[in-house]
Amino acid sequence: MEYLIVGIRILTIFPLLLIMTLMMGKRQVGELTVIDFIIAITIGNVVGADIVDTKINHGIPILAVVMLALFQVAVSWGRTKSRLFNHWVTFEPTIVIQNGQILKSHLKRIRFTLDELFELLRVKGIFDINEVEFAIVEPNGELSVLKKTQYDTPSAQDLGIQTKYKGLATPLIVEGKPFAPGLQFAGLNETDLLSELQQQEINSFADVFFASINSEGDLHISLYQEPGKEQVFRF
Repeated sequence: MEYLIVGIRILTIFPLLLIMTLMMGKRQVGELTVIDFIIAITIGNVVGADIVDTKINHGIPILAVVMLALFQVAVSWGRTKSRLFNHWVTFEPTIVIQNGQILKSHLKRIRFTLDELFELLRVKGIFDINEVEFAIVEPNGELSVLKKTQYDTPSAQDLGIQTKYKGLATPLIVEGKPFAPGLQFAGLNETDLLSELQQQEINSFADVFFASINSEGDLHISLYQEPGKEQVFRF
């Protein structure tokens, strides 16, 4: 009986967790602030206790998860409305290297060691601190780095090279079906697209795993029958 109860609780609590996570937004998944971290740990403990201890009333953990998620949403809303409130509930960006010099007092304030700083620099592909103009530890613990001009990779503008505009590719067919938003954005219709496919000896949308068009009018096609083979031609 207990095995059945555990199974039912898993089937009910995890869809709820998915809904609550989607409600809390992308930032909750991609970036853990102090509040996010605390809430994530608390929700994990609540759900874990609910699953393994069948004596707990299942409704109480469900209520706790919902209340914690709503609390996180409220805090996030408050952070967008008040910079002072945001300062109270999260960390501020901290400059740890300025004009090529390590700021020891700032490292000490955020409890960063030199080894941790050098590790984050190496992740950024920087092995010589003399290349760094500014380095900032962001609220989520990531390191943002501005290299000195003489060590930075020159851009096309720096080299006097004219480049063409390159925007995002627009999906037209996804898993064998026309992608209506992409067709509308590109100013195309299904009839024109199918006609173009037939000229390339592709008789049906169902034969195409994925197709997209870029800003230069190049149509990229990946077929179901030939995995790994891509076709690109001018629309």
